[in-house]
Amino acid sequence: MHKSSYSDVLDRIQAAIEQAKLVFSKYTLGEIAAEYKAGHDPVTEADKELDVVLRKNLLRAGEGWFSEESADDLSRLRHEHVWVVDPLDGTREFVAGIPEFCVSIAFVDRGKPVAGGICNPASGEVFLGSANFGITYNGSPAQASRRSNLSGATVLASRSETNRGDWEAFQNAPFKIQPVGSVAYKLALVAAGLADATFTLSPKHEWDIAGGVALVQSAGGHVELLDGLEVICNREQTLVSGLVACGPMLKGELLRFLSSHPQLTATK
Repeated sequence: MHKSSYSDVLDRIQAAIEQAKLVFSKYTLGEIAAEYKAGHDPVTEADKELDVVLRKNLLRAGEGWFSEESADDLSRLRHEHVWVVDPLDGTREFVAGIPEFCVSIAFVDRGKPVAGGICNPASGEVFLGSANFGITYNGSPAQASRRSNLSGATVLASRSETNRGDWEAFQNAPFKIQPVGSVAYKLALVAAGLADATFTLSPKHEWDIAGGVALVQSAGGHVELLDGLEVICNREQTLVSGLVACGPMLKGELLRFLSSHPQLTATK
């Protein structure tokens, strides 16, 4: 697909987000029933309804589909263009009434996340962008942070990882740690320059990160997996190592900091 065609992709993402907002409007935070999958991950009626709405608005003939809430039959592997979505990233926060959850949408072109949309309906934030158009935050142009040093930087941490005590080893780091739910939302905040960086200490599925990766890269930021590899999506094995995302000028110092940390080098 030629890059100019991403304008149609962005139109579809925007339409899907508007429909997703209508689904969320039917739910009241803190009063949401949830079932639990194997592994104790919650799922709600909203997850399932959002999946249907997103598929209807995004998918076209000749494209693949990969969603956390759809059965994966691997037919997507035959397609160059694939939608990778998480209808509701941060379901734990959604159920708990914490306004740190989102819809995450990515359009993947031959393995590369090239366009994305993330919407946090609780905060009213919409992040939208593609490789050739850049990104917008609530309709206004945005870009990744241009901070060049870690001292005083804001680094977003996984709320669940901090609750487990996984980030205690970073308490003396030169940056400020801010716990936030939903990895997709954290990546969107980094893309829009509302935070300087984020990294995750645990593996993630493609649907968790694809939309955010598309936005960070489209905003001029840097993303790589903890093992140093590029993020490539639409693979048969969709669980990847943790990842690092930051503004372009922070890349060198942040990666040096992480490479010297035994808790992270052990994952390589």
